[in-house]
Amino acid sequence: MLKKIALTLFIILLLPLVAALFVKDSYDVEREVIIKQPVDKVFAYVKHLKNQDNYSKWALMDPDMKKSYRGVDGTVGFVSAWQSDNEEVGSGEQEIMAIVEGKRVDFQLRFLKPFQATEPAYMTTEGISANQTKVKWGFSGHLDYPMNLMMLFMDFEQIIGDDLQTGLNNLKTLQESQ
Repeated sequence: MLKKIALTLFIILLLPLVAALFVKDSYDVEREVIIKQPVDKVFAYVKHLKNQDNYSKWALMDPDMKKSYRGVDGTVGFVSAWQSDNEEVGSGEQEIMAIVEGKRVDFQLRFLKPFQATEPAYMTTEGISANQTKVKWGFSGHLDYPMNLMMLFMDFEQIIGDDLQTGLNNLKTLQESQ
């Protein structure tokens, strides 16, 4: 009888680990907004990481967050770091990895707390007309095995997508009010 109980417990504990082998371990999220401003004006604003403090949902979640910067904002190699006691914000840094002037900025996000991860993100701008710009904000993430099992229970694409959209909507309001 004890062997049957032990075997049953072993199978119950093993099932999630086996299931995690078949669950995806990465996700890509992209959201967009149309801003009634010329592309050069919008791009000049979004390529500066310090400006994210004015529109990013995560930056606005903790007004007491400690921030530090290294390098020249709006150029490759600039790093914006943050440290927060708010678990949703945590601690980490973001570095500009590449810039295609007027079109795209690629970032690397390095999360330190409450978990460690390094993930890519980007923002693109595209002129739709002389006074309209489409801005896209994208993020890719992954969860290592067996943590990828959480993908079955949490919709990271929706959660992060909602936060990106909030930031883009804030950016639209800021840009169109100028």
